[in-house]
Amino acid sequence: MTTSRPGDEQSREQSGEQPRRRAPAGAAVLREDVTEAIRAAVFEELAAVGYARMSIEGIARRAGVGKTAVYRRWRSKLHLVLDLVSAIAVQGLPMPDSGSLEGDLRLLYEVTSRALRHPVASQVIPDLQAEAARNPEIAEAMQKALREGQHGVANGIVRAAVARGEVRDGVDEDLALDLVSGPLYWRSVVVRAELPKGYLGSLATATAAALRAL
Repeated sequence: MTTSRPGDEQSREQSGEQPRRRAPAGAAVLREDVTEAIRAAVFEELAAVGYARMSIEGIARRAGVGKTAVYRRWRSKLHLVLDLVSAIAVQGLPMPDSGSLEGDLRLLYEVTSRALRHPVASQVIPDLQAEAARNPEIAEAMQKALREGQHGVANGIVRAAVARGEVRDGVDEDLALDLVSGPLYWRSVVVRAELPKGYLGSLATATAAALRAL
């Protein structure tokens, strides 16, 4: 019976060599470090050339592996990007727990602002949004990521405020989400303007007041 040495898969993936067929004793184990290197390369490639010009060849070259290593994990660049967006949605944002509505909003805005200012994210997000207008699968994945990430955290903040008596029970959750998430997203992603000093604190105060008025 033919056996494989521990470094076999890594050397094959780096060279692009097709893996040898084995006896059917279970699926081959894919190296997690290779998978993570490919995922990191996708972000970098998206930021550098955009989705339309991104290629499996470019991703493999940036990750230091062969094309076979990518194709063993994802069928196409579309499936790779969809998987990446879905993974971001699952990770989500941390749930703030400051003890007050305004404090929770301030923490949320600080974390979100740092994420949106990241040089890779600032290039990738607008490009995927533009591609989503042409590709229903990417549009659906982007919407799912936003719902499961930002929407879940915003709803958690509002529900905690309701429990503390800061916001009335029965508030419209969709409208609350628009108030919580809209202004910072507009300023950072759409307008792409620098945030002045004190902006996040002022935004948290204004949003808290708007939510109390609902």
